[in-house]
Amino acid sequence: MKKIKKILFTGGGTGGHLFPIISVVREIKKISPTDFRFYFIGPGEKLAKELLPKEGIKTIFVLTGKIRRYLNFLSFFQNLIDLVKIPIGIFQAFFYIFFINPDLIFSKGGFGSIPTVVAGWILRVPIFLHESDAVPGLANRFLIRFATEIFTSFPTNVYFPKFPLNKIVLVGNPVREELLKDLSKKRGREYFKIKGEKPVLLILGGSQGAQRINEKILQILPEMLKDFEVIHQTGKRNFDEIKIIADNILPKELREFYHPVPFLKETELRDAFTVSDFVISRAGAGSIFEIALFEKPSILIPLPEAAQDHQTENAYRYAENGAAMVLEEENFTPHFLLERIRFLFSHPEELEKMRIAAKNFAKPQAAKIIATYLVEFLTR
Repeated sequence: MKKIKKILFTGGGTGGHLFPIISVVREIKKISPTDFRFYFIGPGEKLAKELLPKEGIKTIFVLTGKIRRYLNFLSFFQNLIDLVKIPIGIFQAFFYIFFINPDLIFSKGGFGSIPTVVAGWILRVPIFLHESDAVPGLANRFLIRFATEIFTSFPTNVYFPKFPLNKIVLVGNPVREELLKDLSKKRGREYFKIKGEKPVLLILGGSQGAQRINEKILQILPEMLKDFEVIHQTGKRNFDEIKIIADNILPKELREFYHPVPFLKETELRDAFTVSDFVISRAGAGSIFEIALFEKPSILIPLPEAAQDHQTENAYRYAENGAAMVLEEENFTPHFLLERIRFLFSHPEELEKMRIAAKNFAKPQAAKIIATYLVEFLTR
């Protein structure tokens, strides 16, 4: 009788950590539908509780901490509390890993992954890391010493100087292959109630929205809607406020061209990308690789507070071959953004160059490559 292999996943609780895990699990199921069981040990974030069980991943939550880099009286004490949480989380993870007895641990990084990776290393479980960003986070820089192999999205060997080069594999960031299935512009236009023939802008702020982008978009929204139709992912926390403000500032004849949504589920994100002509987004690795997957020209607005300023580095690495324009927040004025978009749409040859560059950057096989590595490691 064939032994069932167990793969334990871990990572922070944001969409940037969880969606790649889901992508890899789906690819493993395609390779070997019945030979694996999947577990997740990490922070008990709401998104993890919602998404992972639907994929057949048994979820277990432990205490995790993080280091806040903005220094003030409150953050100092929060960091002290989290320094206590981490060893408790390691003890909890050790207990669960001991009884699960996984054959392999795959970590997506983030401080939420530290307890599981450290506990797994103590128990001599092979550790595979994936680094999404152009600049590795502090957690992965610490955890590298426990790793068997590292997958990267960008060429980041320089940040792992003591790690064997033949154990660093450039694969890209795993994206959900299902996003490219059953594409239908007609269905997308019907779902979002796209009204006219204006170009469609898709505004993304990551899985949690981007409040400062929202605020600046609102300042130019009436003017923007004269030339464009807009699908705007606001974030769940911001949706009601954005909707009320938009209803108050938009004349009745323009409201039908504005389509705010709190969060885009998988099929909704697929349809939004399909109907859009241009994307405005933060520069998380997940967003960048999804934009590239759909070959969309874009303007990236990096989050300046991101750890190690990794979103800025992500954005410029992606824009090197002309796939996107980068607009740093300190230079981000609403009307400058609108004029940049108008300029690009008045020069369709520039949009086409951006589209081709995005296509060349995309790595749609990342999840499949990682899944194949893991399966082969466990079955050789």
